[in-house]
Amino acid sequence: MKEELIDKIRRRKARLVVVGLGHVGLTTATVFADAGFQTIGVDIRREIVEMTSSGKSHMREPGLDKLVRKVVRDGRLKATTNTEQATRKADIAIICVQTPINEDKEPDLDYLTQACEAVAKVLSKGKLVVVQSTVPPRTTKNLVAKILEDGSGLKGGRDFWLVSCPERTAPGKAIQEFVESVRIVGGYNPESAEIAVELFKTVTRGEILTLDCTSAEVAKLAENTFRDVNIAFANELALICEQTGIDAIDVIRLANTHPRVNIHKPGCGVGGPCLPKDPYLLLHPTRAKGFKSRVIEPCRQLNDYMSDHTVKLVVEALEEVGKDVKTSKIAILGVAYKGEADDARNSPVERIVGQLIKMSAEIFVFDPYCKESFGAKKAEDIIDATKGADCIITVTDHRMFKELKLEKIKVLMNENPVIVDGRRVVNPVKAKNEGFVYRGIGSV
Repeated sequence: MKEELIDKIRRRKARLVVVGLGHVGLTTATVFADAGFQTIGVDIRREIVEMTSSGKSHMREPGLDKLVRKVVRDGRLKATTNTEQATRKADIAIICVQTPINEDKEPDLDYLTQACEAVAKVLSKGKLVVVQSTVPPRTTKNLVAKILEDGSGLKGGRDFWLVSCPERTAPGKAIQEFVESVRIVGGYNPESAEIAVELFKTVTRGEILTLDCTSAEVAKLAENTFRDVNIAFANELALICEQTGIDAIDVIRLANTHPRVNIHKPGCGVGGPCLPKDPYLLLHPTRAKGFKSRVIEPCRQLNDYMSDHTVKLVVEALEEVGKDVKTSKIAILGVAYKGEADDARNSPVERIVGQLIKMSAEIFVFDPYCKESFGAKKAEDIIDATKGADCIITVTDHRMFKELKLEKIKVLMNENPVIVDGRRVVNPVKAKNEGFVYRGIGSV
């Protein structure tokens, strides 16, 4: 059975189903379809299935819309809401559903469980199941394998194969990173890993590393947790610099000239689908054993606090010019969690807007790519957002916000205008010279 599936993969005759057409899933389905595989994408959201079927990408991602159009036109990518029907015809099932956390910071694996149960109902001998979703340690071995075995009556590693192959893509570079990044394949057993390597060799130019599925899961979580911890260090350094009267951006630039130092950039909070939750997924197995995190969880809490600190800077700056936040118009520039993306998941804007609404401020948000406003008024453009405003908050580092014409914006705003630079995209010296009261994360 193994050699038969490997032969199908090499000849591009293996049929694929990708369960979940979010940012990772749609990229995965499209890249494999472009490599010559007959691919079916599955999603419970009918509007996404309809868009995909019509050859359109539902997200802003360079090159993806064009590639989706191509593979749909060529008949290599189709989409459906029926997981069981699509899986029954497939040789390989790739699961890319979301794995969020709940209010108690515990993993919510309902989407993963439902996807696995649907796959298990029609799982037959000789198939490969790939888990690309980011999951807590031992999920593939203890949860996914059990659901697939109980639902199918088959034995993992013997009758079907199973791997954890965590995604390594970022919005804005999804296709490039899918194809070029080093790929980690964690096998339920060695034969599973061997087959998965053959699969990803067809689309990956980067090196493919193999190990067990739990090590692969932890490696993925470690990557994002490291980044979150690094950002937390940058944020605490920024808070120290504010108290010391120096600029954290200058300090970080100088420190990063050391060959073994790479401090990230401070900001008003960490967003996106990964960094705010993956540290908690990593810590999840340790909670029942009473393990107390001395680094990871405090860093996560500090990064969440930076949204509160941003609001604090707004209140203080407005008070400095004799204004009350309750009677001020505040323009928030950016809703997406990162620049040039249209993704507002876990964006620090939500927390900032929520606090300012409680303070009775009049809030307008503008983002050229995001429709979300988190309860604030939606501005049509920068002029609409800043006209008559008392304060601007930069929350997303979109390119257009780095190129603001401060002299023109100042004319639109009320007297004694304030800029609170949550992403350090504004030149502090220029802002002050133009007559703004400037506050930035880690600034003098």
